[in-house]
Amino acid sequence: MSLVGPNGTERPGPFPCFTYETFADLLDNRGMSWRFYAPSGGTSGGIWSAFDSYSKIRNGPEWTSKVISPETRVLTDIAAGQLAQVTWIVPTGANSDHPGSYSKSGPDWVTSIVDDIGASQFWNNTAIFILWDDWGGWYDHVPPPQLDEMGLSFRVPLIVVSPYARHGYVSHVQHEFGSILHFTESDFGLPSLGQTDARADDLSDCFDFTQSPAPFVHLRFTPLRPAAETLPDDDF
Repeated sequence: MSLVGPNGTERPGPFPCFTYETFADLLDNRGMSWRFYAPSGGTSGGIWSAFDSYSKIRNGPEWTSKVISPETRVLTDIAAGQLAQVTWIVPTGANSDHPGSYSKSGPDWVTSIVDDIGASQFWNNTAIFILWDDWGGWYDHVPPPQLDEMGLSFRVPLIVVSPYARHGYVSHVQHEFGSILHFTESDFGLPSLGQTDARADDLSDCFDFTQSPAPFVHLRFTPLRPAAETLPDDDF
C-alpha cells in the first residue's frame, strides 16, 4: 500500500506491517494493562482494527490476549470488573455514525458503554473520550492550522465524560487527536512518543481535579448530555 508523505505526495508503504513504537509499547514497558476492542477482520468495522497493521502485536501473543473481538465483549469485561487501565473501543460500521451505514444505532452503542462504566466500580477514576474522525458535513469554513507539512484536519467533535469533567463547559482550546495520548501520558506518568502527542495539548482545560467526583447520571433512554464537550466553532 502507499502512504502520504510529509510533502503530500505518495510514497511506498511498509510491507506487510508497521514497526514503529506505539502507545501500547509505552504501556507494556510500564507493565500497565490495555485492551483494544474492535470488530474482527472481514466484518463490518474490522478495517478499523488498527493493530492489525502493526507487526509486533499482529504477529505476537497480544493479538489474541489484548486485541478483543467482538467489540461487545467490553460490556462483559466492565461487568466482571476487568476493564484495563487504557481501553480503546472501535464500533462496527452500523454503530460508527458513517452516513453510508444508514443506521441510527451509534448513539445507543456509545450510551451502553458509558452507562455500564458509570454503574461500575470504575466510574470514580475513569475518563471517557468519545470522538469521531469526520465532521457531519465534511466541510469546515475555518481553514485548519498548518502546523506541519500535512496540517491538521477539519474540526471534529469530542465529548469528555468523567466525574472530574468541568460542568457545562465547551472548550475553545485547540486540541488534536494527539491530545488524548498527551493526556494519558501525563495521567500515568508515561514518556512521550515524541510525535504529535508532544506537540498537542493535554486536554487539561476540560477537567477540574479539585472537585469531588460527580455522581454518574444514567444516560440510557434520556438525551445524551455530556459533562464537558468540545465542539467546532470559529476558534482554533
